[in-house]
Amino acid sequence: MTIRFNNISKNFGATIALNDVSFSIKDQTILGLLGENGAGKSTLMNILGGVLPPSAGSVEIEGVEYHSLNANKAFELGISFIHQELNLVNDLKVYENLFLNRELTKHGLLDKKSMIARSKEVLARMNLDINPEAFIKDIDTSRKQLVEIAKALLFDSKIIIFDEPTTALTDTEIQGLFKLMREFKSQGITCIYISHKMPELFQICDEYVVLRDGKFIAQGLMSDIDERIATELLVGKALDHSAVYLEDNQFEEESFRVENLTCRPYFYDVSFSLKKGEVIAITGLFGDGRSELSEALFGVRHCQEGSIYVNDKHISKVNINNLIHSGVAMVPRDRKERSVIHDMNIGDNLSIANFNFERRKPFVSAHQERERYQKNVSLYSIKAASAKAPITSLSGGNQQKVMFARWFELDNDVYILDNPTQGIDVGSKSEIYSLIAELSAKGKSIIVFTSEFPEIKKIAHRCIIMYRGRINKIVSNEDLQEVDVMYYSTGANIKESNHDQTQQNN
Repeated sequence: MTIRFNNISKNFGATIALNDVSFSIKDQTILGLLGENGAGKSTLMNILGGVLPPSAGSVEIEGVEYHSLNANKAFELGISFIHQELNLVNDLKVYENLFLNRELTKHGLLDKKSMIARSKEVLARMNLDINPEAFIKDIDTSRKQLVEIAKALLFDSKIIIFDEPTTALTDTEIQGLFKLMREFKSQGITCIYISHKMPELFQICDEYVVLRDGKFIAQGLMSDIDERIATELLVGKALDHSAVYLEDNQFEEESFRVENLTCRPYFYDVSFSLKKGEVIAITGLFGDGRSELSEALFGVRHCQEGSIYVNDKHISKVNINNLIHSGVAMVPRDRKERSVIHDMNIGDNLSIANFNFERRKPFVSAHQERERYQKNVSLYSIKAASAKAPITSLSGGNQQKVMFARWFELDNDVYILDNPTQGIDVGSKSEIYSLIAELSAKGKSIIVFTSEFPEIKKIAHRCIIMYRGRINKIVSNEDLQEVDVMYYSTGANIKESNHDQTQQNN
């Protein structure tokens, strides 16, 4: 299906999100839509998907011009939008989510049998062992993302928009998605792929379009550019891709210690310590217990055994409140489900931690709130209309920056960052890395949970590699190689040791 954007503009009050954008997308192609957070990518796709009307311009689909689409018309045209922020209802079952607002009926009643059967077919086509009758709330985040994709496949879409679809997926699931996308292409489906992950864009996309500050910048074949050129097109300047944000801070005093922490069946006997000014990365593969460990370190998840010490003080009752008051803060993964308060504006989202843990007076000072907002907008380069604007008016990356500002306002001693650059563009990643380095230089201790090796190499003094819920290896930055991370993440050293022992016994 061919698409043409004709002079598309979109304003949100005084904010210009898109400015006279024009380009076309060929039939049977996978187009990479590139741009920093706030460049206008999601806004443009929301216009194509009928979620937003343009302020000016039109969308041309198969030669037919539309000045404004709505969600139903977009659906009829075969346009599916798989949003970065999941749009599933946790209290409904998988098949109910797949057919939400498109339910099958028989004799005036819901035809559950047919919906379940069709759901099984589409999930089998995607090689997913998901039970259609399972509740969405009981499914892992990565599986939820795949359910969103199954919905697009279920209704024979002609255009599928993927907005950061791999954020919560494992490497195996990512390759499975790419295989599906290639099948879609061979079947005449046009795919639009939005991602900040350059290797993925170059692996799957045929063409690219770059947006910057709401304007069209460039279009061409992916085969004609490399990652450096793509990055320079995104940010409008050259970036130092070899930059390392690690500083050799000579802090000897211990700030955080974990002893024999066990949370069955997720992780076992985890012990490590963290010094003031030190940055530790914790990595591994899907199912290694990292997610549960991050929650346990912040008192979200109860552990059966083990102890946590902050500044050499034993936390006798491990819960969120006690840990925050002891000097620990956390920026969790999955903004939509774990961080962003959708009914609050930007300013209140930013200040909520301060309201709960720092404010001593009974009333909120409007003057102090304005100062806090302006300081953080400047510090983190947050692109926002005003403190009173809805948090949902921000791009995913700017929402993430607000979450950083929320917790860094507390000026705590230890920060747990779980997948901190999720949905963040390359320019903003550099800003986050610089911020981590600045905090480290001030003596703050930081634990970063991430699966991105380049990120680990740039920011971490040491790397803890987990395998099947246990610490398999701790490696210093100077000895850190990507092949070694994979070696220990897969437990290859344990398998070799077991093999050698078996041979000796024989």
